[in-house]
Amino acid sequence: MAKVVFMGSPAFAVPSLRALHGAGHEIVAVYSQPPRPAGRGQKLQKTAVHELADELGLTVYTPARLRGDDLEFVMGLEADVFCVVAYGLLLPKRMVDERLCLNVHPSALPRWRGAAPLQWTLLSGDEATDICVMRLDEGMDTGPVVAREHLKLNHAITLGELHDMTASMGAEMLEDVVGILPDIKEVDQEGKATLAPKIDAGVRAIDWSKPALEIHNKVRGLSPAPGATARFGDEVVKILRSEIVDGFGKAGEVLAIDADGITVGCNEASLRIVEMQRPGGKPARAADLARGWNGMVAGAVFA
Repeated sequence: MAKVVFMGSPAFAVPSLRALHGAGHEIVAVYSQPPRPAGRGQKLQKTAVHELADELGLTVYTPARLRGDDLEFVMGLEADVFCVVAYGLLLPKRMVDERLCLNVHPSALPRWRGAAPLQWTLLSGDEATDICVMRLDEGMDTGPVVAREHLKLNHAITLGELHDMTASMGAEMLEDVVGILPDIKEVDQEGKATLAPKIDAGVRAIDWSKPALEIHNKVRGLSPAPGATARFGDEVVKILRSEIVDGFGKAGEVLAIDADGITVGCNEASLRIVEMQRPGGKPARAADLARGWNGMVAGAVFA
């Protein structure tokens, strides 16, 4: 069994830590982002990985940066491999040069290198993706791949669904790779590289003059969080689930409201809003929200 230092923070990394621990590998230490204020009370909230590590009785370290004494300490840990899954910090060059650092990356590398590969896979309407286990180097997701699995995608899958699917697959792959150390084969990435930058407000905003398919991909690529956004009157609402339907109208115009949702005109067909969220409210069926929504009638316009 291998001696592992695990580095991860959000829910995506939880299955990987659980798999490595469950396989019997010795988890020498867990590194995660520091607790941060969250929620209405702004109480300090540990990361999902930190909480699991506590549950498993593992030692957790939460430096804000890996430099100085913190870097010297982690470099001094006796470990066969550093497993890095959505940690949130770039590892120092010295660390990736001197130690074996493996990373789970949910994209068809070199396509979608960066912070938001799942989102950009769906935003771009990709019909398939890969899950990769790669060896980290000093670049941004540029290291050689040691394991790769292909995954076909349908045009209805959401970010949340793809997140859970790839987190589970990546955990199984990472467990398999660590289980055969040091007998791994490194394969350099080939093909055109594309970047997957963080999602900002501009990316989230819906432009109703775009084709319905492009808007639908934005909705599912950002659902359930952070959510694609649209303005109706004085409100900025989140569109969480949609369908492409026949019909044409002015961009952003409400064409119909029925039991299936709110149909809005856009370029090249129309979009039916199936699920959405108003400010301060909870996600709900669009048809239910439309009832009693002042101004939500056929002919009204989303900005």
